[in-house]
Amino acid sequence: MEKPRRAVVVTGFGPFGEHAVNASWIAVQELEKLGLRDGVDLHVYEVPVEYQTVQRLIPALWKKHSPQLVVHVGVSGMATTVTLEKCGHNVGYKGLDNCRFCPGSQCCVEGGPECIDSIIDMDLVCRRVSALGLDVTVTISKDAGRYLCDFTYYTSLYQSCGRSAFVHVPPLGKPYSAEQLGRALQAIIEEMLDVLEHSEDKINCQHEH
Repeated sequence: MEKPRRAVVVTGFGPFGEHAVNASWIAVQELEKLGLRDGVDLHVYEVPVEYQTVQRLIPALWKKHSPQLVVHVGVSGMATTVTLEKCGHNVGYKGLDNCRFCPGSQCCVEGGPECIDSIIDMDLVCRRVSALGLDVTVTISKDAGRYLCDFTYYTSLYQSCGRSAFVHVPPLGKPYSAEQLGRALQAIIEEMLDVLEHSEDKINCQHEH
């Protein structure tokens, strides 16, 4: 019997601050050219660097696509590797977005847990991708930075009971090209799908919306 098609949503961010061209969205567009495995429908979106838009858009994407996985990609000016983020944080959002806005409560979800981990074993994904011998170094982080990246990740993790991932990429050319980042994202997401499928039976979501 043919397996049902599955949706994967991947987002990148629009311009902000010194990042007039956001490497995350460029990398996601490269991924779109490459595509993912057979049976997977890839949907890509550019997310504005705006807290209130994120709060509307992320739940809408989950509702529209009912995806197997959502992967958010963001740029970090401090990064020199492709970085898999393990968790999102609820509080500490003081940085102003492109609309000169930040949440009055400085948190994503009032009353939500302080931190939500992805159900995906990022250490395992990192080891598997590193073993492929790509020309890109992949590392792990537990701090997505308390700005729109972290805010988006937490919002998505809360919405999806942990069925989300976040990948930080360096700015273009520091040191990787758009093509290298696109290939790295493809490899990372393929491994995430494998890890997710193998852990599917263990997932028991109690979260009520």
